[in-house]
Amino acid sequence: MDTIPKAKTDAAWPECYICPVENTLEILDGKWKILILHYLLEEGTLRFSELKKRLPSVTQKMLTAQLRSLEKRNVVARKVYPVVPPKVEYSLTATGLTLRPIMQAMREWSIAYDKVIR
Repeated sequence: MDTIPKAKTDAAWPECYICPVENTLEILDGKWKILILHYLLEEGTLRFSELKKRLPSVTQKMLTAQLRSLEKRNVVARKVYPVVPPKVEYSLTATGLTLRPIMQAMREWSIAYDKVIR
């Protein structure tokens, strides 16, 4: 069984080692990414304006940045239609769909946590 290095100074920690949890957090970091994924998992393909309506507190600039980051990591696909006004849709890639069990586990944990603190 592999052992998890305790710290980057641990001899078992290779120079190029990236903790899998750290890697996941790097992909999903940002205040809005988890919510974007939630809506795309629950509702499927959504237009930019539909995502914006579901996240009224996010600025257009921030939503664009979060979507671009997810697109760069191959979690979200962006489809642009050549119409006026522009129509852009976002959906999860096959990689993005693999996040479903993680999102479900987060939902279940939140429900259980709510019961504990009440």
